[in-house]
Amino acid sequence: MPGGYFKRIDQSRTADGICAQIETLVLEGVLRVGDKLPGERELARRFDVSRPVLREALKELESRGLLVTRHGGGTFVADVIGDVFSPAMLELIARHPKATQDYLEYRRDVEGIAAAYAAERATDHDKALLTDIMTRMETAHAQENLDEEAESDIEFHNAVCESAHNILLMHALRSCYRLLQNGVFFSRALVYGLPGARAALLSQHRAVYDAIMAGDAAAAKRAAEAHMEYIQTHRLEAERIRSWEAVSQLRHAQRTESAEAPRDERRKPSRQRSQPVS
Repeated sequence: MPGGYFKRIDQSRTADGICAQIETLVLEGVLRVGDKLPGERELARRFDVSRPVLREALKELESRGLLVTRHGGGTFVADVIGDVFSPAMLELIARHPKATQDYLEYRRDVEGIAAAYAAERATDHDKALLTDIMTRMETAHAQENLDEEAESDIEFHNAVCESAHNILLMHALRSCYRLLQNGVFFSRALVYGLPGARAALLSQHRAVYDAIMAGDAAAAKRAAEAHMEYIQTHRLEAERIRSWEAVSQLRHAQRTESAEAPRDERRKPSRQRSQPVS
C-alpha cells in the first residue's frame, strides 16, 4: 500500500487517534472493502506509535466491524457496505425484469448528479486518476482487450462518484455497482457484445470525462444520463437477441437430430396437401 494514507499521530499517541484516522479513511472511501493494511511493524512506524498501542486500536476497530483479521493473512478493511438486500429479495429482483429497469433508472438520476458534482468539485488528484483510467480504457479498446476495458469501465464510474466528494452518494453508488458485478441484474457482456456498442460506450465515457475536466456540470450531467439511457435501451435489445439465439439453437438442434434419424423414426408428414406460403 502506498505511503501517505496514514499520518503520524501527534497528540498523545493514543489508540483513539489511530481509530479516528482509519475511520475517516474508510468513510471517505480512501480505504475500500478488502484493502489490506500494512503489517504491524510498518503501520506502527507510519503512525509513530508503539506496537501495543497499535494493537489496541486495531482490536477496537475490529470489534466495531471496520476491520477483519485473517489468521496468517493480515488485517483488511471489512465489508462495511454489506448486502443491501437479503438473499430472498435478491432472488425476487433477479426474476423480475421491472427491477432491472428501476435499477437503471435510479442509476441514471444518481450518476447524473454525481457527474455534475464531480465537474464542480474534482481536485487535481481526482482528475489525474480519471485521466489514468480513461487512458487505460482507450488502450484496452484499441487492443480489443474486453476484460481490461470492462474493468476500466467499473473503475471509471467509481472514480466519478468519488470525485463528487459526497460520502452518502459514493457509498450508495458503490452498492449499486456491487449488485451489477455480482450479476444480479444483467451481464455487462450482453451490451458489450452488440455491434458498435463498445465504440459507443467509449465515446460516452469520454464525453463524461471531458465535461468533468472542463468543469462543466450541466454537460457532465447530460453525458452521464445519456450513457445510462443508452444502457437501458440496448440492454433490452441485447436480451431480445439472446432470446432469439437461444430459440434458434434449439430449433437447429431439433432439425439436425430429425434429419439424422432413420426414416421410419421421423415425423410422419400430414396427409393434408402442402400449400404455398406466398
